[in-house]
Amino acid sequence: MATDLEIARAATMRPIMEIAAKLGVPAQSLEPYGRFKAKIGLDFVRSVQDRKDGALVLVTGISPTPAGEGKTTTTVGLGDALNHLGTSAVICLREPSLGPSFGMKGGAAGGGLAQVVPMEEINLHFTGDFHAITSANNLLAAMIDNSIYAGNPHGIDGRRVSWRRAMDMNDRALRSIVGSLGGVANGFPREDGFDITPASEVMAVFCLANDLADMQARLGRIIVAQTRDGRAVTAKHLKADGAMAVLLRDALAPNLVQTIAGSPALVHGGPFANIAHGCNSVMATRLGLKLADVVVTESGFGADLGAEKFLDIKCRSAGLTPSCAVVVATIRALKMHGGVARAALGKEDAAAVGRGVANLARHAENLGKFGLPVVVALNHFVSDTDAEFAVVRDAMAAKGVEVIRCTHWGDGAPGAAELARAVLKRIKSGEAAYKPLYPSGMKLAEKIRTIATEIYRAKDIALPDTVARRLAGFEEAGFGDLPICVAKTQYSFTSDPTVMGAPDGHILPVREVRLSAGAGFVVAICGEIMTMPGLPRVPAAESIFLTEDGLIEGLF
Repeated sequence: MATDLEIARAATMRPIMEIAAKLGVPAQSLEPYGRFKAKIGLDFVRSVQDRKDGALVLVTGISPTPAGEGKTTTTVGLGDALNHLGTSAVICLREPSLGPSFGMKGGAAGGGLAQVVPMEEINLHFTGDFHAITSANNLLAAMIDNSIYAGNPHGIDGRRVSWRRAMDMNDRALRSIVGSLGGVANGFPREDGFDITPASEVMAVFCLANDLADMQARLGRIIVAQTRDGRAVTAKHLKADGAMAVLLRDALAPNLVQTIAGSPALVHGGPFANIAHGCNSVMATRLGLKLADVVVTESGFGADLGAEKFLDIKCRSAGLTPSCAVVVATIRALKMHGGVARAALGKEDAAAVGRGVANLARHAENLGKFGLPVVVALNHFVSDTDAEFAVVRDAMAAKGVEVIRCTHWGDGAPGAAELARAVLKRIKSGEAAYKPLYPSGMKLAEKIRTIATEIYRAKDIALPDTVARRLAGFEEAGFGDLPICVAKTQYSFTSDPTVMGAPDGHILPVREVRLSAGAGFVVAICGEIMTMPGLPRVPAAESIFLTEDGLIEGLF
């Protein structure tokens, strides 16, 4: 069986000018990066803002398992299928982070015949957006330490610097460091650390910004430190916001690529789905809605994390109104939620599927709380049996949710045509009535409790007094209307990654809260969350190399 890389390399890509022409984007509005990828100029983006929006479809998934679900592959396959059926569609995805490519995650460009290409370039440096975000993050870090060194005019307490440096590589050795060693000329030593670039608040700002002016304003609101008496020091206080915006100006233009089938794809931005909101940029999504009848986008991790944040943070912030949600699952993953070990997934076990389908049903029911109609896309594996599929189909039919068996990985657009028809049916029905889960005016602690009880089905939250006081401080400072971004394990509805299926009645511990004033949300950390991954014992980097002809091998 061919690998994703081999399939992508065998694809016949069309010049990016042709893909742009499908969307009505003139050649003079493109900034090409080679023959097969380009940025769409901000002047053109502004010129189409008065056009009517197309329909927005969210692709999300069940709680992820090692068996894999294929959410990005389904996003691409659905977009290809819509175009195949004659409905103009644009696919909007996040950019992959460079670090995990050399660790163990694998690619983030889809798979099989449902991929965006050029796959190697997208998964590596792409158009340099992540490098620009890294540079802006570290410029701010440098200006903080320089301000302290140069007389500390803002009275920054070196013990209360919250801004960390960033790099887009997995490097556990940089999680916690001490900087400015080596003598007086190098500044004042203090504890510091690195996050991976997708976890930087600059990335979240970049992806939620409506335009250049909004981006610079958000950058200025980033809180980087406190004074000894507890006053916040921002990037604007340091006069860093303008230079940071300059570094990000060109990156803010959305990136245009194509799928193997020739569908246009806007791949732009890539925030973590835990510490941030896990969605592609508002700029790309809005542009897609102006250029096509349907935009197919995805959110990170399962629906309890990614979809909730897409709907409560991104849609609320950007004024987006989704028309339908697709929940992606596999028989294999449902078996794992039903208690089957990974080594035994190839054997038929309808009973385990029946137990595991509770996880799928929970996610579908939750999406209904946002007023969205739901379709289930069941990615087909050769080991799946008709009896196992029938269990899923019948269980979800009892809840009024249609299940579509999909084969787009191997069959391309025709393998997702039935899914596309089901999605179009729901769009045309007009049954969507999107609404956020909670009102902006609700108290921050109650917002966290609402997410915990309504989405995670917890009995309550455990909120230490120190955390409650910090939330009250955020409200007193004028940040009470911000939405909540819960950071917890993606593998479970609880804070314990080993608890699979559809648990309820648990207590969600809120260990810490952080204010992302620039991005515009409050992060509630529930459990241990890693913002700088490490490499595995045998990193993927050990198997990646160049051939004598300069081709990349070993990358997915």
